[in-house]
Amino acid sequence: MGDPEQVGTVIGTVSRLELDAAGVTDPRIRAAYARCRELNARHGRTFFLATRLLTPARRPAVHALYGFARWADEIVDDLGDGRCPADRQAALDGLATQLKEGLASGGSTHPVLAALVDTTRRYSIDPELYSDFLHSMRMDLTRTEYATWGELAEYMHGSADVIGLQLLPVFGTVTSRAEAEPHAAALGTAFQLTNFLRDVGEDLDRGRIYLPTAELAAFGVDRELLLHCRRAGRVEPRVRRLLAYAVARTRAVYRRAAAGIPMLAPESRPCVRTALTLYGGILDEIAAADYDVLGRRVAVPIRRRLAVALPAYGRAVLARVTRR
Repeated sequence: MGDPEQVGTVIGTVSRLELDAAGVTDPRIRAAYARCRELNARHGRTFFLATRLLTPARRPAVHALYGFARWADEIVDDLGDGRCPADRQAALDGLATQLKEGLASGGSTHPVLAALVDTTRRYSIDPELYSDFLHSMRMDLTRTEYATWGELAEYMHGSADVIGLQLLPVFGTVTSRAEAEPHAAALGTAFQLTNFLRDVGEDLDRGRIYLPTAELAAFGVDRELLLHCRRAGRVEPRVRRLLAYAVARTRAVYRRAAAGIPMLAPESRPCVRTALTLYGGILDEIAAADYDVLGRRVAVPIRRRLAVALPAYGRAVLARVTRR
């Protein structure tokens, strides 16, 4: 990784170049974008790598959207801060209030929301998408499981669909935005479903099961069996069959998302195509691990991420020149 101070200098330099390209001049807003970029680089390794394929002017907006989502997610899921659900609820409500005030006034002193407000103005993002997202974050404080996909749909809209819809104006389209929106929503859903499968064990530690219990039951699986597998560090055949089915279903969502890539601005297509490939690689790793996601966390090896990203970078540069 190198010396932390040197790494920080490199990140700061790249951030300045991106902000200059985006035309962000206010020092306070630049600092907020830099903070969001830091969050993306630290926590969203796969997504951050794909973001590097966007034009520099578009990257800060993606960092701002990621930074906001990560900030809210930490309020809900940080197990080390000792807050009770009521305190987390109050913190989410406070974040929502600050966001509403920031959007109304056109600015914010919050270390992340200042960038989000600026991005919302620049790309005319519908603020209702943020409200829907925060609604799903609140659901995480009270819901620990869902019986059916229909029940889960409300949560998935706010936690997954809206992420793709927020990003769509930043990516740009060659069609009407309305035509591209279903595929953008599928992009968010594909990534969220992948997270569910990769993080089954970690979600159990938080008391949550996102895969609908009716689907679990169809494979003879319930919470107790999953907890048993988590404690034992191994996956039983019934759980393996369930996860194999869920992976196959998730791949179908990836195909729906990929169908929207030609609708995006040419210079954004390499980023989204690479993100789909890299995140889809998590499904490959789950299958390669024989669906053992309860005893460990699978990840795409760095060599594979680079093998996908480096050629894509060349295509991204070409797309910026030719816009094809």
